[in-house]
Amino acid sequence: MQPEQDAAELIGTLMQTRQTILPAWLQAPGPDVQQLQQILGAAASAPDHRQLLPWRFVLVPAAARSLLAEQFAMALRERDAQALPEQVAQAREKAFRAPCLLLLVVDLARGDPSVDAFERVLSAGAATQNVLLMATALGFASALTGGRSLKSSALRALFGLTDAEHALCFVSIGTAQSGKPMRLRPVPDDYVSRLLPDGKVVSGTGF
Repeated sequence: MQPEQDAAELIGTLMQTRQTILPAWLQAPGPDVQQLQQILGAAASAPDHRQLLPWRFVLVPAAARSLLAEQFAMALRERDAQALPEQVAQAREKAFRAPCLLLLVVDLARGDPSVDAFERVLSAGAATQNVLLMATALGFASALTGGRSLKSSALRALFGLTDAEHALCFVSIGTAQSGKPMRLRPVPDDYVSRLLPDGKVVSGTGF
């Protein structure tokens, strides 16, 4: 059982050491082509009911960041027509922060309609966690970021999203400028409850 125990310890350490490092604190180098193949390849192991592949990642390379920057600016103006020039400039700047930038998209209509939206989003989340863990295993830092711009007509048009597709988040990957203290993780008793034989649900694992 030693190889299995060693693998479990390695995976456990990897999960425990993964941190969110926001894009403003990511710098080059990002993953090279081979490393990015490994990172994105990890997504394929996510649970996927009926193998619909209801999610996809869109890579935004450096040459296309200016396009995204303009969409961020347009999205801000959609929300706030009175946005100040410095606020618009800050919105544009967000497109250039991370060395590697991906957009996660989920399709709520692809394939079998009996697979509901929650399952599709759950599959997308599992795929993204695999991406983050593989990036961590290769020595990179990462973050998921959202925001109201994901729902903007400008961004949806840029990425060619259909009516059934939704942008869930951006995935940023790069090298951390500096380390940060590990946050206190919750323990199972914080998020696990038990169903008792009498039908009551009580907090805690009861281990």
